[in-house]
Amino acid sequence: MADSLNAPQREAIRYLDGPLLVLAGAGSGKTRVITQKIAFLIDECDVAPEKITAITFTNKAAKEMKERAAKLAGSRGEGLNISTFHALGARILRSEARHAGLKPGFSILDASDTMQLFQEMLRDADKLRIRMIQNRISLWKNAVVGPEEALRIAEDDLEAGAAKVYAEYERTLRAYQAVDFDDLIRLPVVLFESHDEVGTRWRSRIWHLLVDEYQDTNRCQYRLMKLLTGARANFTAVGDDDQSIYGWRGADIGNLKLLRDEYPALKIIKLEQNYRSTTRILAAANSVIGHNPKLFDKKLWSDKGHGDAVQVVACRDNEHEAEWVTARLQAHRFEHRGQWNHYAILYRGNHQARGFEEQLRAQKIPYVLSGGQSFFDRAEIKDITCYLRLLANQDDDPAFIRAVTTPKRGIGGTTLESLGTAAGKRHQSLFATIFAPGVETEISAKPHAALREFGSFINRIEFRAGKEPAGQVLNDLLRAIGYETWLFGTLDPKEAETKWRNVQDFVEWLSNKGAEENKTLVELAQSVALISMLDKQDGEQDAVQLATLHAAKGLEFRHVFLVGVEEGLLPHRESLDAAKLEEERRLMYVGITRAQLSLSVTWCEKRKQGREVTEREISRFVAEMGDDLKRVGGKSAVPTEDKAAGRAKLAQFRALLASQK
Repeated sequence: MADSLNAPQREAIRYLDGPLLVLAGAGSGKTRVITQKIAFLIDECDVAPEKITAITFTNKAAKEMKERAAKLAGSRGEGLNISTFHALGARILRSEARHAGLKPGFSILDASDTMQLFQEMLRDADKLRIRMIQNRISLWKNAVVGPEEALRIAEDDLEAGAAKVYAEYERTLRAYQAVDFDDLIRLPVVLFESHDEVGTRWRSRIWHLLVDEYQDTNRCQYRLMKLLTGARANFTAVGDDDQSIYGWRGADIGNLKLLRDEYPALKIIKLEQNYRSTTRILAAANSVIGHNPKLFDKKLWSDKGHGDAVQVVACRDNEHEAEWVTARLQAHRFEHRGQWNHYAILYRGNHQARGFEEQLRAQKIPYVLSGGQSFFDRAEIKDITCYLRLLANQDDDPAFIRAVTTPKRGIGGTTLESLGTAAGKRHQSLFATIFAPGVETEISAKPHAALREFGSFINRIEFRAGKEPAGQVLNDLLRAIGYETWLFGTLDPKEAETKWRNVQDFVEWLSNKGAEENKTLVELAQSVALISMLDKQDGEQDAVQLATLHAAKGLEFRHVFLVGVEEGLLPHRESLDAAKLEEERRLMYVGITRAQLSLSVTWCEKRKQGREVTEREISRFVAEMGDDLKRVGGKSAVPTEDKAAGRAKLAQFRALLASQK
């Protein structure tokens, strides 16, 4: 192990004398340090694996970390706790549900479920206002601010209104025995702070805590980390202040300063050797980020060689930009006999992708788009998961409403309204009210019989779901509700076929997961909102990656095209005050440091948006990259070829390609 590590990496792995902050620059091998430290704790310090907890931000990162740790620690690593912050929070709440005022089978509502609740509470508000209120409440939760305190500190009418909605929203969640994603961190914090014995119990289970991507933590996550480690403060936080780009969703770069202020014994180790990029790319990155004020000084260096100059390309407009990038990418791959997945096109906002997609499709170049619709957000998958949520928690009214009306079974809005009124009178869930004495006098006979039939069916399935193999029960459920028949009866055959195939994939995946983890359908249902279909994807496609800069963080590519680097786009026109501008600069730094061998930065002198054409200026960040840049195009350079000449050249290139096949 020691031979392949540099001196700061070795020091970070072996340091166990108190709190440790590892400032890991881009491409400096931070995941390696975390996994090697886990192996060191098990193999050389004899720490039981179940006493080690590592936390990261995405299911994909947690899965990769688990696989790498398993390779290093082998069979001795069984029992390791490696998960996302949210999965750890869910585990704490399931285990301590009684103290949190929840039942163990509580539901976890995803973004679309909570959006539905807000739409019901704010029927007269437009979508923008609903989103603003929802976002404000989320930020309050991330700062561990409750509804009463939110009302007290509200600074304007919008916040005062949001605080009142917050109180109603919390009452609704409790009635449904449900939590949202923010609660998965907030409620364990509240729990540990109000029940000493619960905090003590969890602290005794963790001998060492490792936190990845520490710069992305919000204040609530910081408090959870403090509460989990207590006075011993036996933790390793790994992060990079230069890659803190999630302030808009609550991440607080001030947490790095808090570590320094609140832990006087904090040891700081810097990882400055970059194993990814050439010297020229790193010089541009260091030069840009040097314009931000520094909490901790750090300068990346590399022994990967000098490399090609960073290209800065001025394009006439966004159409020309997409044409130039596509042609350059195609020619470069041909010259270097590369693969499509060696290339990435990165941009500030999703709306920039369209022109590049059109050009790539026209040239029959395979590509994948990051940040597309999640598998779990597909209507057919949500249809099935609402049944699973109901099996796990019969008080989950949003899940009940979707399940009882999908497929249609003669239960409509009027019936549900009557059932809702009856449930309100009795202070119980919709499902429980189906079987309440006297309810048959409040709901017409036919729909009441349909409700009773549905309720009895769920009860029968729930009984089986706690004992029998998950796949078997799920397949029987789908047959019983006639979901396939309903799809083909209501949609055109092609769409129905796609949706049914997605459902079959989901069932197969959940069945395998149940078999691998020895979990029943009820147990799987309880965590279904936390499961990502990223777990299901295996193998990388040989395709060009199109991604926003936010989605590209943590990834690397041999050749990167960083596009639309203009004032108003990067930095974004709404991010020009000092703090936001610093975050935009970090976003530029993240984009530059994704590149291993070559980087091309493009901007447009004019940009078309709809019918409007606006004059553009090159981003201030380009000047901040230093002088070692190769500039191409632009008014002051050699005139760009006209379209006819460009098309002729492309035709020659295609003919050359065809002759090579």
